[in-house]
Amino acid sequence: MPVSNQSSLFFYDINTVLEDTQKEVTLGLQRPQKMISPKFFYDEMGSKLFMEITRQPEYYLTRTETLLLREYADEMADLMGENCLLIEYGSGSSEKIRILLESLRPRAYAPLDISKEYLGAAAGALASEFPWLEVHATCLDFTEDFELPFTMDARRVAFFPGSSIGNFGRAEARAFLGRARRLVGDEGGMLIGVDLKKDNAVLNAAYNDNNGITEKFNLHVLTHLNEKFDADFDPKNFTHSAVYEPEKGCVAMYLTSLLAQNVQIDGTSISFEAGEKIHTENSHKYAKEEFLDMALDAGFTQHRFWTDINNWFGIFYLS
Repeated sequence: MPVSNQSSLFFYDINTVLEDTQKEVTLGLQRPQKMISPKFFYDEMGSKLFMEITRQPEYYLTRTETLLLREYADEMADLMGENCLLIEYGSGSSEKIRILLESLRPRAYAPLDISKEYLGAAAGALASEFPWLEVHATCLDFTEDFELPFTMDARRVAFFPGSSIGNFGRAEARAFLGRARRLVGDEGGMLIGVDLKKDNAVLNAAYNDNNGITEKFNLHVLTHLNEKFDADFDPKNFTHSAVYEPEKGCVAMYLTSLLAQNVQIDGTSISFEAGEKIHTENSHKYAKEEFLDMALDAGFTQHRFWTDINNWFGIFYLS
């Protein structure tokens, strides 16, 4: 059921039940290559740490995408169309959408995020800042199939900034684009940020900032699991690493156990050897044509493309 605190703000919580996500984590840590889904980075503190990452000098992605949005906001708004239902995947603090709102003037805005507390605070701030805007904040796991918990007779446009599409594997990204295509329908569109392939040194620096914020962000996933699933990870027993793997076209991020140890997750024991890694995130990078091929496979037929002077980052409008 929606909760409304003011006429322009509605909040829906349709997140996956705890038992399912707990099983997902346990099974992931029992694989030969242990893994934790990157969606578990994003509790309230994880979301704040990620925002701090975006302000680091090595992390060009947010800075470059924001400049593109500001420079081409009017062009993007013309393609998206006024009075649309604007659906943002992984909305976080909703900072980037502010650049588009005045030009676009959507009928309603639906931010989607897995972090309930962070989503509620960000949506409330946005509703206060733009009192003319109807906000339908929805807490859910958008990496799975879902339906919007409200109905509205308006053209749907999806917004997925930040190159978060790169967190999916190639096949998963293609499947996600297919789900987004079905969500927006035949008349809809999608504005999406994509990190482009570039020099390895630039990529490695972006995920290993000198201030160690990405390291804190990566290690915080263990604290989140402790709180959410009654686990007993000791983050001091793990270390962060991230490296670009050219053959896979992605930055792979890991937590490495510094010693042989056992960790409990609600009664399930997970053993680690010294040096054993947990894979926590992939960040895939794309050539322009490579990404467009995926979009065509997903059912999109037309596009517009904007990039920076270095060709480091691209924003696509798909329709």
